[in-house]
Amino acid sequence: MSVAGLIAALGLLIALEGLVYAAFPGRVREALGVLLSLSEAGLRGLGFAAAAFGLALLGVAALFG
Repeated sequence: MSVAGLIAALGLLIALEGLVYAAFPGRVREALGVLLSLSEAGLRGLGFAAAAFGLALLGVAALFG
């Protein structure tokens, strides 16, 4: 993957996140409240799970790309 592709992917991620905030501000506040209530270990586990899922998606994309 080229640097331009990585920048494009990051831009798409930021744009999609912005749309979520714009479309569902109340739900975002609720989700942030849940995240604030998690312990450090729980938040760390959630972070590792999200990173693993993202890497798995990149692997699948590489197989088809």
